[in-house]
Amino acid sequence: MKRAIPVLVLSVAGLVPVWRYAPSDGTTTTTEASAPASTPSASSSGDGSAQVVKGTTVNTEKGPVQVEVTLDGDKITAVKLLQQPNHPQTEAAVPKLVASTLQAQSADIDAVSGATITSEGYVESLQAALDAKG
Repeated sequence: MKRAIPVLVLSVAGLVPVWRYAPSDGTTTTTEASAPASTPSASSSGDGSAQVVKGTTVNTEKGPVQVEVTLDGDKITAVKLLQQPNHPQTEAAVPKLVASTLQAQSADIDAVSGATITSEGYVESLQAALDAKG
């Protein structure tokens, strides 16, 4: 009887995460309200020095991925995901992908472990954006 209560409490504590688990519904999150571009597009900011380029929307098994790159000449100054899969591994991978891009200054970056599919879509959209720069 002394063991029954701790076993019962630990069993319930172990099942709570299972009950709370909500699988991904495959929807995407957007960080900017705009229609997804099917082809890369480029635009310049008002000061003439920075250029914002959107990559293609890449449909992956986890959901669509689209990046927006801000360039100052040939230097990548910022990368933002316009579309990404709504998945915890993707959300954890995005900062790593952006940091790798800013360090490498190209689309030649390694995939993030646990988010390989999203990483591949990110690199494909990023390369399309870099190819589309004016």
